[in-house]
Amino acid sequence: MAEKDRLAAVDDPRLPLLVLDPDRQPTERDPYRVYLGQLTGETLRTMRGCLDRLARLLAGVRLDEPRPEDLERGVPVVTGAWVPWWELRYEGTAALRAVMLDIGWSPSHINKHLSALRRVLKESWRLGLMDAEDYHRAIDLDPVKGDREPAGRDVGDSELAALLAACDETPLGIRDAAVIAVVYVTGIRRSEAAALTLSSYSTATRSIRLVGKGNKERIVPVSAAALPWLEEWLRLRGGRPGPLFCPLRKGGKVHYRHMSSQTIADLLERRRRKAGVALPVKPHDLRRTLIGDLLDGGTDLATAQAIAGHADPRTTSRYDRRALDTKRDAVDGLRLPAPTEDRVT
Repeated sequence: MAEKDRLAAVDDPRLPLLVLDPDRQPTERDPYRVYLGQLTGETLRTMRGCLDRLARLLAGVRLDEPRPEDLERGVPVVTGAWVPWWELRYEGTAALRAVMLDIGWSPSHINKHLSALRRVLKESWRLGLMDAEDYHRAIDLDPVKGDREPAGRDVGDSELAALLAACDETPLGIRDAAVIAVVYVTGIRRSEAAALTLSSYSTATRSIRLVGKGNKERIVPVSAAALPWLEEWLRLRGGRPGPLFCPLRKGGKVHYRHMSSQTIADLLERRRRKAGVALPVKPHDLRRTLIGDLLDGGTDLATAQAIAGHADPRTTSRYDRRALDTKRDAVDGLRLPAPTEDRVT
């Protein structure tokens, strides 16, 4: 999402006039908390973010997370806990969809928010806060159609080499290099990398077993190219059961608990700055690059899809850089007439 859209403030007369209550006390029949209470990990973070963003739309405030200066001034943090979701009717949910379109969010981003909206309304109905007719009318929203290019950018070979070279021989550097190498060669999501355990990795088959989106398990091979960095980290980490990638205490002592997915993003940014790589590098950029590299190298779409853990092969095909190369080759064959002496100036 573009920065101007991410920071947009919305105060649209089409939106329903709900009474948002920051002092609403949590109860067993709060659909926001009941729904989020069923989720874990990255899915919890994502869906909570969607509902909180919808709450900010309804409140007409900034859509991004509060800034430190806002918190210092006591600006209230609007969350989905403020919203009486059960009071929404079809005209309100349809208006939310229309406003998200006007902001310019991508179809997938809007549909993710609509999914969160439908789920919290379903909990409102289950809890007896909405009748069946109001619930079914409110969720009767068409998904937003359209495609966008995959988020992020491709990371060049020289950039990837610089990131790894920026990881020194300290325990922190050894861990960071292992994370970067494994995330790239497997194409796993940052949340999946953060959730890995020592038992997830099989040295016999040189593969990682993980549970990804949709609670689907898959096995991803680890390229031999990443083994030097991974094995050096495993020697440092030791054989104690627990998370595969761990935080480090002062002095380089391993703290056997899971890193957060944000920590993985932070370590990439730290190494990017040290390496002098000009453009930002996000965990998803490594994933995007790996899928593109596989397809460029002749890997069939089904295999690339299985490695990426995509439910739909069309998602994987969006990462195929060969289509752009074909188009470029086609237009490179075009010629413009040479300028003549009597051309208009």
